[in-house]
Amino acid sequence: MSVAVSFALQEAVYGRLSADPVLAALVGTAVFDAPPSGTPPPLYVLLGAEVVRDRSSKTSAGAQHDFVVKVVSDAPGFSAAKQAAAAVYDALIDAALVLSRGQLISLQFLKAKAQRGVPPEGRQIFLTFRALVQDI
Repeated sequence: MSVAVSFALQEAVYGRLSADPVLAALVGTAVFDAPPSGTPPPLYVLLGAEVVRDRSSKTSAGAQHDFVVKVVSDAPGFSAAKQAAAAVYDALIDAALVLSRGQLISLQFLKAKAQRGVPPEGRQIFLTFRALVQDI
């Protein structure tokens, strides 16, 4: 049962980020689960890659989800991207995410990586989180 809760987790993370007022003040409605088509907004958030590992026991089905949230800015500096990355972090850490399937046991921040992107992506910040979920 390692991927059974994957969509429910993505749905909850997307919903939390989309509804966060601090993040919305920075990126508006520019939170995506697929790269935006056409001309991208100058600053946006994109749900990224995910690695899922089975963490089931004899009595319950569970999984560890390491997932990336990417902040993309067309600005030449990191200021706007780092502010948005901080808002993503604040929105997810200690959030009581309610999943449509299963239950969130814990959500941790693992790491962040900031880098220059290929134009039009001037700056990118990759935030990696780890969610432990149980399929109940």
